[in-house]
Amino acid sequence: MQSLQDKASEWSGVAAADAFAIDDVNIFEYLGGTPQPFVDLSTNFYTRVYEDEEEWFREIFGGSKKEDAIQNQYEFLIQRMGGPPLFSQRRGHPALIGRHRPFLVTHRAAERWLHHMQQALDATESIDVDSKTKMMNFFRHTAYFLVAGNEMTRQQGHGVACKHATMCLYSIPYTMELKQPPHSKKQWY
Repeated sequence: MQSLQDKASEWSGVAAADAFAIDDVNIFEYLGGTPQPFVDLSTNFYTRVYEDEEEWFREIFGGSKKEDAIQNQYEFLIQRMGGPPLFSQRRGHPALIGRHRPFLVTHRAAERWLHHMQQALDATESIDVDSKTKMMNFFRHTAYFLVAGNEMTRQQGHGVACKHATMCLYSIPYTMELKQPPHSKKQWY
């Protein structure tokens, strides 16, 4: 059985090592140790998402308030990029596959999401080029990890929970390596 990581790498075109290069340096600290770059990115991203000309894509986000989506994303990004665990403190474990289960996360939706994220990264001046590249590799791989997880959970009908801050499943047969980010003293699931 192909692992979710392998599917994510195959479908995204991003090797796991490149996707997790975000763990080679504490990006949160590197970008100044403040939330602002992540707030800027998330605000820029969700402004684009909520104004998307494609109705099918906007409808994916129709059940949430833009302000809540922005906060959820920047808190997750701060936490995942080496900052304080803001998301987990407020909402519990990130459980990405579980949290995205209500949505039909398809290849088409992932590509549209990535289109907006690339534009948002390009427009966020408070993030340097190297960090943008690392972050986009992470986003591309993770988007397709969610596609693979969505397909697997829908096919097998199993529940979801988490093993890592970026990948979340339980009761689903899978093989994946989980690594502790070298810069983090926090426990990564």
